[in-house]
Amino acid sequence: MTFRIPFGGRSHWYTDTEASTALAAMRDGMPLTQGSYLKEFEEKFSHYSGNPYAFAVSNATAALEIAALLCQFKPADEVIIPAHTYTSSAYPFAKAGAEIVWADIDPETRVVNANTIAPCIGEKSRAIVVPHLYGFGAYMPEIMALAKKFGLIVIEDAAQAIGVRIEDQLAGTFGDLGIYSFHSHKNMTTLGEGGMLVLKNPEWAEIVPAIRHNGHRAYPDDRPDYWLPAMTDVALPEINGNKIFPMNCCLGEVECAVGTKLLERIGQINHDKRARALKIIDALADCSLLDFHREPSERHNYHLLAAQVQNGFRDQFIRQMAIRHSIQCVTQYQPLNRYSFYQDLGFGRADVPQTNQFFDNMVSLPFSHCLNDREIDQIVSACKEVASAVTT
Repeated sequence: MTFRIPFGGRSHWYTDTEASTALAAMRDGMPLTQGSYLKEFEEKFSHYSGNPYAFAVSNATAALEIAALLCQFKPADEVIIPAHTYTSSAYPFAKAGAEIVWADIDPETRVVNANTIAPCIGEKSRAIVVPHLYGFGAYMPEIMALAKKFGLIVIEDAAQAIGVRIEDQLAGTFGDLGIYSFHSHKNMTTLGEGGMLVLKNPEWAEIVPAIRHNGHRAYPDDRPDYWLPAMTDVALPEINGNKIFPMNCCLGEVECAVGTKLLERIGQINHDKRARALKIIDALADCSLLDFHREPSERHNYHLLAAQVQNGFRDQFIRQMAIRHSIQCVTQYQPLNRYSFYQDLGFGRADVPQTNQFFDNMVSLPFSHCLNDREIDQIVSACKEVASAVTT
């Protein structure tokens, strides 16, 4: 089915400056991976986030995989993760040997908080993963206090929440580890893929470059013959004597160059998307069928625009938006414990009533920085017409 306003696509267009930056990196990059543009991007992102260490990687899933390796899970260690999130928030931790305990969400904010996490903590708990889903920042001060009380590692999945502020501190910078995504759908995208891992621990920072690039490390610079015994050494990275298999998840120089420029206007992109989201939400204020999460502050960047559809009309609403108006609405995110993927791993049990209630009645509207005013007006008009039609 072809849609007049599809859900997917791209999040934003590139300015002439950003395009020329990409072209310059294509011409001048030497090499085209792990060079000067990478160093500049990481330095700029470290300054932007306020975290001392930032590592650009191929995507946010790779950053989460590295984060899971750094946690050094032992057999039977548990990690607490909301059932309502994207799958890559979870499977890297199962892959690293942790047992997943599913947390419920708060029905108003649709993300976890200290109250939904607390019942999941037990003697085997080792870490908490906190996704700032849809672009809304979970309330980290209380979560960090809870984690400190029980000695738990906190991984912030800020893949959807770049630029989001919680009490004037950026999402992704409260926890021990923070992850950002520059995927095609995100508010900031480095040509379709990309990610960033930020952290504070200098011991972890020392080994991340080797984990990121096949275990490579440099020999001492004073070798008389630079090619002997080889150009670089290869060794298994270690944490507290435990050896870790490396990965290959480097981000190319062109992507890093573009990311550096995009950091200069991510605040404006977020401002624009928030303004457009509020325009839609306020225009539909009298539409009782749709319940949006309205947040006018920088605590929400409106990466996505989701609503809860009342009275069990969700499927009818989506169907009519598609058939009558050629506007593609979707559902996100099915509780992970419902997937055979996690059931086969033994993580099919979950006590998450608010998660189930929200997902079974939610809709995500097509929403990106690329939408123009005419398309926004069409979405609003269609929502009103369909809401009226399915409820009468």
